[in-house]
Amino acid sequence: MADAKPSHAPKPEGATGVLVLASGEVVWGRGFGAEGQAVGEVCFHTAMTGYQEIMTDPSFAGQIITFTFPHIGNVGANPDDIEAYAPHALGMIVREDVTAPSNFRAVENLDGWMRRHARIGLSGIDTRALTRRIRAGGAPNGVIAHSVAGEFDLDALLEMARAWPGLEGMDLAKSVSTETHYAWGQTREGGPWRLGFGYGGGEGDERPHVVAIDYGSKHNIFRNLVHAGAKVSVLPATATFDEVMALQPNGIFLSNGPGDPAATGEYAVPVIRQLLETNKPLFGICLGHQLLALAVGARTTKMFQGHRGANHPVKRVGADGATEQVEITSMNHGFAVERDSLPANARETHVSLFDGSNAGLELTDRPAFSVQYHPEASPGPQDSFYLFERFVGSLR
Repeated sequence: MADAKPSHAPKPEGATGVLVLASGEVVWGRGFGAEGQAVGEVCFHTAMTGYQEIMTDPSFAGQIITFTFPHIGNVGANPDDIEAYAPHALGMIVREDVTAPSNFRAVENLDGWMRRHARIGLSGIDTRALTRRIRAGGAPNGVIAHSVAGEFDLDALLEMARAWPGLEGMDLAKSVSTETHYAWGQTREGGPWRLGFGYGGGEGDERPHVVAIDYGSKHNIFRNLVHAGAKVSVLPATATFDEVMALQPNGIFLSNGPGDPAATGEYAVPVIRQLLETNKPLFGICLGHQLLALAVGARTTKMFQGHRGANHPVKRVGADGATEQVEITSMNHGFAVERDSLPANARETHVSLFDGSNAGLELTDRPAFSVQYHPEASPGPQDSFYLFERFVGSLR
């Protein structure tokens, strides 16, 4: 990657896509998917599978994903492997050109799927070099652009990258949350998907009732709650305490989501504090974990490069401080809970073995716990499904 001024960056023959970083670095490639431009934070993801799930994860709102695995798109796209009904990531950067799909489940190729959802792709990139740049310098702001004619105003793209304020201080939960209350499984698919069977069911009013506050939730979270034995109602990120309690929940779930937890916490934390006072079981994931921590007086901070992948080792810590088990987890977060800020009634339960950052907590005086990672996987390993069973089991 040349560290040159965009107005003088040489464009290779045949280049139809470009990435312009706020630093002035220019990366040329071949565009696919939709034409246009998008500005956001450039990050990387290490999963080898599940690019559809990753692109549709609402936690990726405001971000451009660099895939470290070189062959992206080779299994095409289908209507089942999604975590929301439209992509939330702004675009993708990949090493190899997207080829025709080779998978019996594919109903369209990735290029067409990206174009249909107005998302920009950039191929032919040295993703290893870009990943090393992010690891060394942090996740930068940048603009991804695609023009079939290969015409770009690099100065304008650089100005756009530099003008974007970044994710710190940005509340994105409202923009990706549901706008209305709905019952999961009646208007959406119920339990987890299985080859040859499709989506599982979850009918029955006798099931314990979980009210989920949607800060940018993934579908597979709700599917796993149903599979564990719950029925699920979903409320918007801005739901009030009275709106939650009016549904008579047996337990409350705080979902994942994008953006700065401190910004979302401006309206979410007061509600969570009231919910904790009810002594109803509460379970949080990712952003929900960070919001629970904020609600009990802890702090969150922006990470240098974040954790995004499906191979993150996490150790489970017992009450005596001893390691109980190591889980391989799926992660997607750019903010973290500051361990030293946890109050006396919050016990650290999980720790990242990559960098030692906090990955879970439970309250000692309330039936509430949370994890920083994604136990629902999708994509990723299934080591942490037990957390859904633990939560739903506590509601009976």
